[in-house]
Amino acid sequence: MAFQSYPRAPWRRLARGVALALCLGAAEVPAADPLPALAVDGQAVGVSGISSGGYMAVQFHVAHSATVAGAGVLAGGPYECASGSAWLALTRCMAPRFWSPLPEVSDLRARIGQRAERGQIDDPAGLAADRVWLFSGGQDETVEAPVMDTLEAEYRSYLPAASIEHVRLPDAGHAMISIQEPAPNACATSDPPFINRCADFDAAGRLLAAIHGPLAPPAEPPVAAVRAFDQRPFLGEDPASTGMADEGYVLVPGDCEAGGCRIHVAFHGCRQTTEQIGDRFVRNAGYVEWAWTNRIVVLFPQVRPTYGWTGGFSWLYNPKGCWDWWGYTDADYATRDGRQIRAVQAMIERLAAPVMR
Repeated sequence: MAFQSYPRAPWRRLARGVALALCLGAAEVPAADPLPALAVDGQAVGVSGISSGGYMAVQFHVAHSATVAGAGVLAGGPYECASGSAWLALTRCMAPRFWSPLPEVSDLRARIGQRAERGQIDDPAGLAADRVWLFSGGQDETVEAPVMDTLEAEYRSYLPAASIEHVRLPDAGHAMISIQEPAPNACATSDPPFINRCADFDAAGRLLAAIHGPLAPPAEPPVAAVRAFDQRPFLGEDPASTGMADEGYVLVPGDCEAGGCRIHVAFHGCRQTTEQIGDRFVRNAGYVEWAWTNRIVVLFPQVRPTYGWTGGFSWLYNPKGCWDWWGYTDADYATRDGRQIRAVQAMIERLAAPVMR
């Protein structure tokens, strides 16, 4: 039987009606507050992250080494380990084998040198005075120990050995190790929300002290000290192409409202976005208690899970909500021109702007 032909006009009217309803529905959702200008020190930025966030911390550190003072990396890996390949990301950069070995440090340095010569990243000489804190879990089968060992060797080729601390916790799995999460996973596990308790080990406190220097004792901040903010103004002309969420979070200590505080950027890991686990990473990873008493503004930028077409002209497949460390957004992902790195740098610049009186 032949297909019956139906008039198109009713379907077009229906499509227009659905589109209008979606637009009106979107308009009813209020945007989060703007990111405030707080006159933070944008020339001594600290960065850290877990898993894909660890890789992102390394990328941001190398791309902006002139203004980043140090990095904390849990279960991440070397700069541009994946070389723009999802296959290499899943093999040599997570579980290297003889058929997919980790790159040599000389090759990693050559890539950094090429990027610097092209003006895509800062001069790696800017790394020399920085401080680095690394963490490896002995039960981590997601990002295996040799990956972090190669990252340490890469950093050692630029920094003095005394500026690098590599902590190895034999019982820890693939996770942020925190004493603040009220319902943590067991130490050895590698399961969502990837926030584990390992006795009294406090990763956030350890890395913040390593990067920013001696700290005053932590204290619980008021709930309102952690604010949602609108990320969209920092995402460029095609926000969907960044793979980032509409909202991020920032912790602002009370005595930072007038300006002059330090800043730290904390990158969540895969399957730790607020869309997936709410604000558990933001509030319970352990950063906010230390930051509250030590005049450190903490920026928690957010990506979002994507499954293909983003609604514009971008096709992004990132269902686990990972930061881009293999090129799912663009070929410049590990440079200052990478969409996510550019967005986070714009957020830092906003926080570093003079306080609005």
